[in-house]
Amino acid sequence: MGLEPGTMSPLQLSVYWRLSLVFVFTSFLFFLDIFTAAIAADTCSHGNGSGPDALNAAMNQSGPGDESEGQADWRTDNRQRDSVCAWTDWLSYGQTVFMVGQLLGSLIGGEISDRYGKRPVLLVCVCVHALCGLVPAVLPQPLVFLAVRCLTGVCCCCINICSFSLAVEWTPPAARLWPSAVLPFCFSVGTMVGAPLAWLSPTWTHLHLSLALPQLVCLPLYFSIPESPRWLLLKRKMDVLDHYRSNSPEDKQCVDLLLHSSSSDLQKPFEVQKEEPHTGPAPSDIIHLRHPTILLRLFIMSYLSAASALTYFGICMNIGSFGVGVYSAQFFSGLSEAPCLLVPLVRLGRRPISMLALFLSGAACFVSLLLSRYDGEPVLVMGLALLGKLCILAAIFISTLYAIELFPTVVRQRCVSLVNLCFRLGCLVNTLVPPNPDGAISLAAMAVYSSGPIIGCGLCLLLPETSGVTLPDSVEDCDRQPHSQAPSGGHDEKQTFII
Repeated sequence: MGLEPGTMSPLQLSVYWRLSLVFVFTSFLFFLDIFTAAIAADTCSHGNGSGPDALNAAMNQSGPGDESEGQADWRTDNRQRDSVCAWTDWLSYGQTVFMVGQLLGSLIGGEISDRYGKRPVLLVCVCVHALCGLVPAVLPQPLVFLAVRCLTGVCCCCINICSFSLAVEWTPPAARLWPSAVLPFCFSVGTMVGAPLAWLSPTWTHLHLSLALPQLVCLPLYFSIPESPRWLLLKRKMDVLDHYRSNSPEDKQCVDLLLHSSSSDLQKPFEVQKEEPHTGPAPSDIIHLRHPTILLRLFIMSYLSAASALTYFGICMNIGSFGVGVYSAQFFSGLSEAPCLLVPLVRLGRRPISMLALFLSGAACFVSLLLSRYDGEPVLVMGLALLGKLCILAAIFISTLYAIELFPTVVRQRCVSLVNLCFRLGCLVNTLVPPNPDGAISLAAMAVYSSGPIIGCGLCLLLPETSGVTLPDSVEDCDRQPHSQAPSGGHDEKQTFII
């Protein structure tokens, strides 16, 4: 007897709500460069200043007997401003260094999570991520700030890899699209929460403390996140699986249900390993990677990842270029992504939703480009750009799940890591695109943001439909995936409960 539809086991619930909290906090430091630039511009250019007028203003706010106290407060604030204002030019490199860190994380994240498990890597990265928000408040130095931004990028990427893998592997095929929608939604919630926190922070120190302290307080909650049952079975850690099964009858049913389709397939590699022990990649892995089916899918998914990254982060990081305030624009940027939570309710399958999202994103960015060239209303231009951002976000989280379902088990993590690497390269290219002298997004950049998704829409026609289909374990399984239409949402499978 299985779990009733619409219910979750305690372990599943533990995974989902804790990973959701992780994603809320991840967005705080993801867009930190936007906030630090705004804080530095306000403090160093339009703040109280550092000359005699600022001293007189500080003293006038206090009474006659508080003159010495007002002067001391002004000197303290002035020293704090000078410590950051002396190197504001370094802040322009923060975004680039952060994307370089994400690129490094994509190179090592999949490998170390496969070797040591997704749970320990996630816990280490979450702890380091929280500390990275605290260090610049204590040590406001340019080289320290850039080093911390690079380390933050590495942690963000590893958190993303481990979180999506954990959430998907704790979910049956019939409901695999839900975690891929819920986690980006929580990231958007974090964007909306981080914007007012940054707006209420008058100084550099307040900004970093307000974004770091909530993460530090919540760190103990993450140690209850369970490991992936599929990884535990792969590593033969049956004692941990037995412990999970003993938590409750619901957990036992859930673990057995998740491992039912994979236990026989995962048993084969261990039988071969006992007969022919070896180190390094198996020869069959290389053969799989060279197969035309795998190469075609790898090329298409890599292109989609790079094009989606260019569009999404190009709009995110230039949200202040639409003639609207940075903090309000960042808040509405997060709010515009909220409807992505409704995407799993659309019963169209992976390929149709991906094509629709990519086309709408490219079309919205193109119309926004036309209006901006003809002096359209800034609010309308930003609204269309945010619509394109919403659609490309939907394409991103669908493609994240799509990539997991397209590649066979023996090379899945390697292929997903390569696709993720292309995504990070797209992010890095964004930071190298110089803006126009007036601060607006350049014509060439917006042309790329609109054309890239539309080309990707056409490439999706070469991919099969994977909705509700069991994860492939070989190239033969990949070739058997349907190309015409989606299955009936996976309802014919034994995994019938949803989130």
